[in-house]
Amino acid sequence: MVYRAEDPPRVVGLVVEIPGRRHVFVSIGRVTSIAPGQVITTGLINVRRFQQRGGEVRVMAELLGRRVFLRDGSGEAVIEDAAIERSALGDWDIGSLFVRRPRTVPTPFTKGPTAVVSWRDVTERLSPGEEPSAEQLVATLSELRAADLANTLLDLPDDRLIEVAEELPDDRLADALEEMPEDEQAHILEQLGDERAADILDAMEPDDAADLLGQMPIGRSEQLLDLMEPEEAEDVRELLKYGPDTAGGLMTSDPIVLSGEATVAEALAMVRRHELHPALAASVYVTLPPYETPTGRYLGTVHFQRMLRYPPHVRIGTLVDDTIDPLPATASAADVARILASYNLVSVPVVDHVHRLVGVVTVDDVLDYLLPEDWRSHSTTPAHVAFPWTGPVTL
Repeated sequence: MVYRAEDPPRVVGLVVEIPGRRHVFVSIGRVTSIAPGQVITTGLINVRRFQQRGGEVRVMAELLGRRVFLRDGSGEAVIEDAAIERSALGDWDIGSLFVRRPRTVPTPFTKGPTAVVSWRDVTERLSPGEEPSAEQLVATLSELRAADLANTLLDLPDDRLIEVAEELPDDRLADALEEMPEDEQAHILEQLGDERAADILDAMEPDDAADLLGQMPIGRSEQLLDLMEPEEAEDVRELLKYGPDTAGGLMTSDPIVLSGEATVAEALAMVRRHELHPALAASVYVTLPPYETPTGRYLGTVHFQRMLRYPPHVRIGTLVDDTIDPLPATASAADVARILASYNLVSVPVVDHVHRLVGVVTVDDVLDYLLPEDWRSHSTTPAHVAFPWTGPVTL
């Protein structure tokens, strides 16, 4: 949402994400309906990338996270959300703010009380034109999904983006970087310094880290690999051995690998790990020891859905699906896509020349490869369209 710094603030339009992840400006006058999950507009839409004009303020990047004083004398608060309402003249104004007061007891696991107040009930603590601190903005963005966080970061001015990136925890920034084009990833890492860049690469999925380092000069990628944790760096180095358009170049090297003697209960406990990607949680892989890639000889796959049909004590070695042949690491990306599509799979195992499991290619890995390089910025928009609303602003 974009508004002009007036009193009350008048909404001039929405910054929306259209297919292809380009952010464009839609004048509020063209919006015919706002409903949960969609914004419906009519007329011709300019699909040029949004550029902020003088006097305009973006709710996500510049309003949320600001500290304000409550005019009733009860102290200060931080703006966490905003709502718009229609005035008697038909304009859309920012009417209500969702604010959070400081904690009464300073403990690390509690948040302060919240309130919904009118715009006229607060006065800004910041000087005109002053932006909220990076720490305040990071707190405001803490609940965003990784893809939405990535888009929000890329909408910030470059110096502001780096400020916020420096304040984000390693795992959050790593998740956001995985949703960005590789040139943007490399640009941000270069601004953070070598030690922090290595920490971020440690927190990224090995295949994403390998893709990013593969775009850098060899000397620079080796420098960062030397600064990474040895175990993480080893996984990435293994992936860098394969061409980017092969199964080895597309795969992730940390699937769930178990012995055939493991029980259904043990396998399901591994699947339940909250940090596990859904596509990787769809199956576990049975091999001979060792049980970390590159493993012992690959024996077969056990699907999550099949495990749910058996008692917890059953050995997963008896549930192996050996009808799906693993792919060699040298298989082409086209072959991987054909296998996934032909057998309606979300992942396929990858083995080396001696039939050891070295990784798994998931369907999202293949999609990232098959889509054109400019898929994040390429799109066409019809004259009448319902835009998906991806921001946290209350409407």
